[in-house]
Amino acid sequence: MASNGSDQPTDENSKPSEGENNQQAVAGAGEGPPKTAKQLAKEAEKAEKLRKFEEKQKAKALADEQRKAKELAEGGPKKKAVTRDITEYTSPTGDGEKKDIHCELPKAYSPKYVEAAWYNWWEKEGFFRPEYYDEHPPSNASTPRKSFTMVIPPPNVTGYLHLGHAIMCTLEDTISRWHRMCGESVLWVPGCDHAGIATQVVVEKKLMREQKLSRHDLGRERFLEEAWKWKNEKGDHIYEQIKALGSSCDWSRKVFTMDKGMSYAVEEAFIRLHEKKLIYRSTRLVNWSCTLKSAISDIEVEKTELKGRTLIRVPGYDEPVEFGMLIYFAYPVEDSKEEIIVATTRLETMLGDTAVVVHPDDERYKHLHGKYVQHPFLPRRLPILTDTMVDPAFGSGAVKVTPAHDPNDFECGRRLSLPFITCISDDGLMSSECGPYAGKLRFDVRRQLLNDLKERGLYRDAKENEMIIPICSRSKDVIEPLLKPQWYVNCKTMAQRSVDAVRSKQLKIIPTIFEPVWYKWLEDIRDWCISRQLWWGHRIPSYFVSSDEIPAGSDIDDQYWISAHTSEEALEKAAQRFNIPKDKIRLQQDEDVLDTWFSSGIFPFSSFGWPMETDDLKRFFPTTLLETGHDILFFWVARMVMMSLELTDRLPFTEIYLHALIRDAHGRKMSKSLGNVIDPIDVIRGIPLDKLQELLKSSNLDPKEYERARQGQQEDYPNGIPECGTDALRFAFCAYANQGRDINLDVLRVDGYRRFCNKLWNAIRFAMSKNLDINDPNCFEPPAELKFTGAETPCDLWILSRLSYAIEQCETGFNNYLFPQVTTAIYNFWLYELCDIYIEYVKKDLYAKDPDLKRQETIKLILYTCLDNGLRLIAPIMPFVSEELYQRLPKPNKGQNAPPSICVTPYPQASQFKQYRNENLEASVATIYEAINKIRSYRSAQKIVSKEKDDLYIRASPSASLLFSEYADLIQPLANIDNIQFLKDEPTADQAGYTSIATTSDYTLYFKSK
Repeated sequence: MASNGSDQPTDENSKPSEGENNQQAVAGAGEGPPKTAKQLAKEAEKAEKLRKFEEKQKAKALADEQRKAKELAEGGPKKKAVTRDITEYTSPTGDGEKKDIHCELPKAYSPKYVEAAWYNWWEKEGFFRPEYYDEHPPSNASTPRKSFTMVIPPPNVTGYLHLGHAIMCTLEDTISRWHRMCGESVLWVPGCDHAGIATQVVVEKKLMREQKLSRHDLGRERFLEEAWKWKNEKGDHIYEQIKALGSSCDWSRKVFTMDKGMSYAVEEAFIRLHEKKLIYRSTRLVNWSCTLKSAISDIEVEKTELKGRTLIRVPGYDEPVEFGMLIYFAYPVEDSKEEIIVATTRLETMLGDTAVVVHPDDERYKHLHGKYVQHPFLPRRLPILTDTMVDPAFGSGAVKVTPAHDPNDFECGRRLSLPFITCISDDGLMSSECGPYAGKLRFDVRRQLLNDLKERGLYRDAKENEMIIPICSRSKDVIEPLLKPQWYVNCKTMAQRSVDAVRSKQLKIIPTIFEPVWYKWLEDIRDWCISRQLWWGHRIPSYFVSSDEIPAGSDIDDQYWISAHTSEEALEKAAQRFNIPKDKIRLQQDEDVLDTWFSSGIFPFSSFGWPMETDDLKRFFPTTLLETGHDILFFWVARMVMMSLELTDRLPFTEIYLHALIRDAHGRKMSKSLGNVIDPIDVIRGIPLDKLQELLKSSNLDPKEYERARQGQQEDYPNGIPECGTDALRFAFCAYANQGRDINLDVLRVDGYRRFCNKLWNAIRFAMSKNLDINDPNCFEPPAELKFTGAETPCDLWILSRLSYAIEQCETGFNNYLFPQVTTAIYNFWLYELCDIYIEYVKKDLYAKDPDLKRQETIKLILYTCLDNGLRLIAPIMPFVSEELYQRLPKPNKGQNAPPSICVTPYPQASQFKQYRNENLEASVATIYEAINKIRSYRSAQKIVSKEKDDLYIRASPSASLLFSEYADLIQPLANIDNIQFLKDEPTADQAGYTSIATTSDYTLYFKSK
C-alpha cells in the first residue's frame, strides 16, 4: 500500500488536497475523454457521501468542543473509572466462628471477601490477650517469656478516624503483632479520651439544635446526664473503626478516661501533687476562648501567620474583623503640650493601659520620667516609667503597657508594681472599667476607638504588620489573654528528671532528632495551667474552706484549699488543718474541671488500676513502648514521663517512637477546608466522588471553603477513591513511614498495594493448583523441617538465599522501627524474586509432559517453604490476606499441634535461615537476570511480539560461559529461548544473520535471522 504522507490511513471517501483538485481539473479540461452519464452519476454519489462525511466530522468536532468545555467547568477530564468484580464471603459463619476455609478460593483478590469474619474469630479465640500464651505456650518463646506492653494514645470520644489515627493504629498493631509472633506475651491496651472541650461543644450544639436549650438552661447535673447519654450512644463508634483496621487490642481491658476507676486515679494524682505543693493556685494570664468561656491548652491554639492586613471571620460578628495593622496614636502628656506616640495591633486594649514605658537611657524621654499622660477616654492617669525591655530604636521608643492582657506586659507590670485592669470580660465584651465602651463587643470597640482617636486628633498612622494571630481550634475564636485565678502544676523538678532520663539513655527517643527538642522544651518549661471552665470532665477535687471561726481566706491562698476524693474526706482534713469543729466549716468545691491532658498524663498507669496495687499494674507497668505522632511530644508524652516519675517513681515506658505526620500528596496539611481530610474507611471500602462531596456539605464549611474543598476533591479524586482494602492501606503506611519525615500520602498509590495483594493471591492459587491445597485429596505434606532431597538446582538454592535475606532485613527493620526496610524486603521478595523469577522458572518442571516426580516434590518443598515463611513475614503488616492464604496452605503433620492462626505462629528468625544465605549464588543469578532483561529490552525495542522462541548465541569469557551454561534452565523460560549455543569467536562479516543484541565486558549475546 502506498503511503498517503500522513499518520492517517487512506480512505476512498477522504477529501483530496487542494493540489490534487487542481490536477484533476486540468485532466478533465484537456486530456481525458468526456464522462458518461454513469460516471457522472457515480461522481455525484461520491460527492454526496463526501458531504455527509464532512457533516459528521463537523458534528463530532462540535461535540468534542462541548465535552471539553464541560470537563473544564467540572475541573478537568475524567479518567475512566476502574471497575472491579467485588466478591463477597457468603458461607454461613456465626459471629466469632472460624471462617470457612474449605469453600472455593475466589479467582481474584477481593478485600471485602478477605476481611470478612477473621477479626471476630481472632478476638473470640483470645489471640489478642496476653493470657493466651499462658494457656498455649508458643514454641519460640524465650525463658522466661518476654512481654511487650503498650497503651494506645486514646483518641477523642467525639472523633472519627482520620489518616493520622490510621497510621498510628497501623504502626502500633504491626509492632504488637510482630512481638506476638516472636513468642512474647503482648498487651496493647485500647482506650478513649473524654475530650473535655470537644465533647461539651458537640453536646451543647445537639441540645440547641434539638431542644433549643443551652447548658445553663439545663444546669450542670442535667447537662452531664445528656453528655453521658451521648457518649453511651455514640462513643463506641471510634472503637469499631479501630477494629476495622485490624488492630489487635485486648478489648477486655479497654478504658475510658472518665470511667469510675480512671476518675479516682485522676483525683488521687491531683490530691498527691497538691499535698506535695506541686499543684498550687495563682492568678496569671491564660489562653481564653470567649466563645467557650474557658481557658484552653496551648495545643488547642492554632497560630495563624499574617503577612499584613487581613480580614478574619470571628464567631459572634456579622462582618470580618481586621487584623495585621499597627495603629499609632498619641497620649497627651499631662500639663504639657507634648505627647508620646505609642503603637498597638490590638487597639481595644488601650482601655486596660496602666502605664507608658520608655528605655531609661533614651535621651528623648528623660525629661518626662515620673510624669503622667492622660487617657483620652477614661479618667485615668498613666505614669511614664522606665524599663530595659523597651527597644529605643523600634517605633517611637515608647510602649503602652496592658498588664492584664499581654504576656510581656504582665511581666513588666509585676516588675513595676502596676495595677492590673481587666478591660475584656470572659464573654468578649468590654468590662465595667471601660467607661462608655463597657458592655460592647471587643472588636466593635476596636473600630469605634479608631474613629474616636481620629475625631480627637490623636490618631497618627496605620501600617501593615506581620504578626501571628492565636485561634481557638475548637471554636475558631481569636484567643484573648485574660487574667484568671487557676490551678497550676510546678513542672521544674519533674521536667529535670525527664531530661535526665533521656540523657542517661534510660529513656530512648526514636528518631533521635527529637532529643534536642525534648531538652529545650523541658529545660525552658513553664508551669502548667490545668484548670478548664467546663462542666464535662474531671471536676477538680479541691474545696475552699470558710468559717466564722477563722479569718476569711483569699481565692489564691492554698492554705484555704483542701483536696480530697469526697466532701466528707475534705471536711475531716479541714477540721484537722484549722483545728475547728466540722459543723463550723463551710466547703465549696471548685467549679472547674481538669485539663484533659492531666488525665491523659497518667494514662500509662491509671489504665492498669493505679493507685490500687492491681495484678495488671504489677505485671504490665511500666510499659515497653509509647508510639505516637511527634506533634504531641510535649503536650502528652513529656507530661506522661513527668507525672509517672513523680507519682510512681518509675518511667512509664522505656522507648518512645515518634511517627511522621500525614500530609496529602501535594505536601499540604490535612484540612477540611482543602477537602483533603480522608476517612481511612473510605480508602478501605472505596467511595465515589459524589459521596465524598456529600460529606463535605455536612462539614459546616463556609461557602468559599466548601468550593475550594470541592474543587480539590474533583482534581485529586475525579473517579472517587477505589476500594483498596485494609491490608493495602496498612502496607502503604508502613512503606511511607520514614523516621523523622512528614509523609506526603497519595491515597491513590494505596491502590498499587492492592494489586500487590492480588499478586500474593495469584501466587498461592498457583501453588494450590499444584497440590499445595488443604482441600486437595493429594495435598502435599510438608515436613516439620526443611531437608534437601538432592534434586535442588542453583535456582532453588538462590530463592532460599533471598528468603534468608528478606527475613534478616525484616528482623533488623522491626527491631529498629525501620518500617520501609521491612516493606521493601517483603515486596521485593514476593514480587520480583518469588513471583517474577522463581515461580516462572519452575513452571516448566511442574507442567512437564514427562514429569520428574522427585524434581516436582523438591520444587513443592521449596515453594511451600517460601510461601509459608513469606506469609508469616507479611502477617504483622497485612493480617487479613496473610491469614486467608495461610489457612489454605498445608501444615506439617496435617496441622496437628499447629497454631490455629497466623497471629500466633512463630515469625521467621534470621538465625534459622542464615545457613541458606549464599551471596555468591545471588551475584550469579543477578548477572544472569541482567542478561535476561537485556534480551527482553531488545525484543521490546525491536517490537518483536512473536511468542515463538528464539535461539540464543553467546560469545563469552570462560567464567561467563560456565555461568550461562549453569543457568541455561533459568534463561530459557524467562527469556523465551529455545536453544543456547556458544560461539568461540565473534561472527565475521561473511557469517550473515547474526545480530548483536547486548554486549558487556564479559559477554555478547546474539540472535540469528531465521
